[in-house]
Amino acid sequence: MTIDTRCEPPRAADERATLTGFLQRQRDTLALKCAGLTADQLRERAVDPSGLSLLGLVRHLTEVERSWFRAVVNGEDCEPLWDRPGADETDFDPDSDPDETFVAWRAECAHSRAIVDAAGSLDVLGRHGADRFSLRYVLTHMIEEYARHNGHADLLRERLDGRTGE
Repeated sequence: MTIDTRCEPPRAADERATLTGFLQRQRDTLALKCAGLTADQLRERAVDPSGLSLLGLVRHLTEVERSWFRAVVNGEDCEPLWDRPGADETDFDPDSDPDETFVAWRAECAHSRAIVDAAGSLDVLGRHGADRFSLRYVLTHMIEEYARHNGHADLLRERLDGRTGE
C-alpha cells in the first residue's frame, strides 16, 4: 500500500496560495496514481482501444507544464521534449523510459513553480500567438488539465491492479 503524501491545499488563504496549493495537490495525485507500479505497468495501455497509459499521461503533462509555464507565461522558446519526426502523439510512446520521464516531469514542475513564484502578480500576462493569458488563467487551466487526466489515471490504475480512490 502506498502512503498518501499529497499536500493539502490551504483552506483559508489568498488566491495565489489557493491556486498553487490545488495545482500541487493535482500533481501529487498523479504521482500517487503511478506509485508502486513496474515500468511495464506504467507503459501498459490498459483501456482498449485507447492508447493512454499512465506513463503517457506523465509525459503529456510534462509537455503541458512546459508549454504553458515556459512558453506562454515566461515567453521562452522551447521545443517539445519528446518530438520525433513523423511520429504522432509522442507523449504516449510505449517505449518511453519511466525514470527519464519522471525526472523530466519533476524538473518541469519545479521550473513551473519557480516561474509562478517569480511572477509579481496573477495578472501577469503571457502570450500564445495572438492570444493573451493571465497567470491566474494558466493556473486555473492547469488544475483543470491535471484533474481531467487524474480521472483517466484513476481508471487506468484500477484496470492495472484494482486500486481505486484518492
